[in-house]
Amino acid sequence: MTQETSDHDVQDSEQIRVLIVEDETDLADMYAEYLPEYDTSIAYGGEEALDALSEEYDVILLDRRMPVVSGTEVLAAIEEQKLDCRVAMVTAVNPDFDIIDLRIDDYVVKPVTRAELRGTVDRLLKLEEYNERMQDLTSKKLKRNVLQVEKTRAELSESDEFEQLQSEISALESELDSLAAELDVEDPDTA
Repeated sequence: MTQETSDHDVQDSEQIRVLIVEDETDLADMYAEYLPEYDTSIAYGGEEALDALSEEYDVILLDRRMPVVSGTEVLAAIEEQKLDCRVAMVTAVNPDFDIIDLRIDDYVVKPVTRAELRGTVDRLLKLEEYNERMQDLTSKKLKRNVLQVEKTRAELSESDEFEQLQSEISALESELDSLAAELDVEDPDTA
């Protein structure tokens, strides 16, 4: 059975749903306490996580090594169900090259501080926002390209709709630049 935790005093708490999958009860509860601004659910192990996947989550924080049903098996179920969420492995297992093939967005090695966990969730949400904006930008650019091919320069320059489209493209490009800068992770080779 999953445990629900939320802080209704915080704006958007019901809009951002986080599933914590962790077989160590105290650790799972602590992670939920670290994230009071989100609507969090806890699955105390892989079996509970498989049941919880019937609900929609924005972010899943997934332990890799759990008895009975591992985090890798939960990840396979997420893929099989084609769930639209961001996944971070939060685990004591040191990463190896096998993580390249895992459909995860982040890999965090325990122990994890409050700041690290919150930073992970925030980064995953920014990544999702970036992808949504990029999709919107691509759609608008494709429409602009079609119009540029099909309409004369005079028609384009006289169109308020085309001018609005150009403004929206410019605003999205600026927003994407800002999001990309926020998502930039320092390269350990240059640090």
